[in-house]
Amino acid sequence: MSLRLRLLNVALRTFARPLIARVVDPALLRRPFDRVGRRLLQPAPFSLLRETELAPGLPALIVSNRPGSHPVRLRKVVLHLHGGAFIAGHPPGFARMLARLARLTGCEVIAPDYRLAPEHPFPAAVRDARSAWDGLIARGYQPEDVVIGGDSAGGNLALGLLAALLSEGIRPAGLYAFSPVTDLTFSGASIRANEGSDRLLPAARRGDLVRFYLGGAAPDDPRASPLLADFAAPPPVFLQFSETEILADDSRRMAAKLRAAGAVVTLDSWPDAPHVWVLFDGFIPEAREGLKRAAAFVNARFDGDQAKVSEAGRR
Repeated sequence: MSLRLRLLNVALRTFARPLIARVVDPALLRRPFDRVGRRLLQPAPFSLLRETELAPGLPALIVSNRPGSHPVRLRKVVLHLHGGAFIAGHPPGFARMLARLARLTGCEVIAPDYRLAPEHPFPAAVRDARSAWDGLIARGYQPEDVVIGGDSAGGNLALGLLAALLSEGIRPAGLYAFSPVTDLTFSGASIRANEGSDRLLPAARRGDLVRFYLGGAAPDDPRASPLLADFAAPPPVFLQFSETEILADDSRRMAAKLRAAGAVVTLDSWPDAPHVWVLFDGFIPEAREGLKRAAAFVNARFDGDQAKVSEAGRR
């Protein structure tokens, strides 16, 4: 563990975790979440950010490399669904992480600004995720041109989208997820076993998460808990998580479920890292390494096409 990661763990446990445990109003939780994204997690100068609309009323952020600065992979795209417990976050707050993925893969990364609960409870975000996919297809992308990704709650939406697409015989190129929440019944043993070791997420707030996001819907609805969904002939999947987070079993059990359905799953477990530590690219070396592993997965899904202009300068 690097010294910077040790310091980050202390900071999260000292400041972020108590705030999440104490503040019950989603609107108040959004403010520090958005402030950190605006002030600390902005992308490097090599990236280019553009706004678009994937569907009527569904804005999105396109993150790519500046022309001529790094390799570009044409007509291949990453659809990334951001985290934030379904109640917080907007794509610009994740731009630093997404810019690194764009740099490492040469792909455009498109992040929809889906509707948030509790103002827009389940299944609004699920529908927006599907609208984002349909918007990409309407732009001429084929399913094999798209890798779906997400972090935390966005990983939930990504996996739910994958299950829905597979049920219709649509097979994306692959899927990655960082610390996804896959089971809103919270039946995994790590919810309690890792309560003392998770640097960010207090297990005691899981009931509030369900209430804010689901409203009156059942947490065992497969659209809300992809661990309970069916996956017909899934593509390769990359799941990254920390062994010390309360959601560790969400990744482990999801991997087992997907493997049973025939998927090739890379389960990338890390010791002593906080929830979705890859957000802190440029601050901790573990974030860069974690993103390199995810990017290697994306590149493996797309390699073989002749659309990449150059491999030079990638790092």
